[in-house]
Amino acid sequence: MKEILKKSIKSAIVILKYVVPIYILADILYYYNILSYISFIFEPVSALLNLPKETSLAIISGMFLNLYAAVAFAAPLSLTPKDWSILAIFLGVAHSLVVESAILKKVGVSIRYTLFLRIFAGFLIAYIATFLPDSFFNVSTTVTSFTKPHYTSFFEMFFTSLKNAIFLSLKIIILITILIFLMEGFKKLLKNFNISKTFSIIIGFFLGITYGAAILIEESKNMKKSDIFFIATFLSICHSVIEDTLLFVIFGANFTIVVLIRLIAAIIIAYILTFLYKKV
Repeated sequence: MKEILKKSIKSAIVILKYVVPIYILADILYYYNILSYISFIFEPVSALLNLPKETSLAIISGMFLNLYAAVAFAAPLSLTPKDWSILAIFLGVAHSLVVESAILKKVGVSIRYTLFLRIFAGFLIAYIATFLPDSFFNVSTTVTSFTKPHYTSFFEMFFTSLKNAIFLSLKIIILITILIFLMEGFKKLLKNFNISKTFSIIIGFFLGITYGAAILIEESKNMKKSDIFFIATFLSICHSVIEDTLLFVIFGANFTIVVLIRLIAAIIIAYILTFLYKKV
């Protein structure tokens, strides 16, 4: 129990260090609508993905802020189910790049590698998906409303953001403490097996890089460099498949298509790049 508490405290420090300041920074950028001034840079990306040019603001917001900001900007655009699915595929791979690249650096992979991989892979996978027939993306239900946060002053925004960031951090810390407890139990039951690699992939796949940060960082200490490279590559492309995808599903994205494409791409790319990594 003492060891679990020790790991939980270390996890809390990691989470507070990365989540709180970047969460607040994201809200400040959103509050002042700063990214709108450079969104035109991403219009060629939206054009190549057969998306309306107005989605460029949603794309840049998702990449540098978070998926909630991306959805807030995309919601009023009356996108088709295929549009929402393409957006979900690209941003499912290339979102929250600042905070998640910093976390993966702590795991053992360079920021330059994860940034290049996620942007390039996200675009490549989403571009390939544009060639699928529209009928593949049809869904039965959609919701077409999303409430953007409105603040009367900077201070109201800042303190609301701080409160939300701390609340989010507490939820993550509690979740991570439970996971560490379960992980230690599994290790005792399977003491003759190294389950760090499998457990890390499962945690990242379902919870994501931010929520699973502490577990990923802790378990990477017990793995070979090639295993760390494989996990970081796989999770860069396919992580938090439930929560992140559902954000887009409620507006019309096809859950099965989005998850399958990301999963298949993650497996193929991770194995190819890890093979090359071992050779080099």
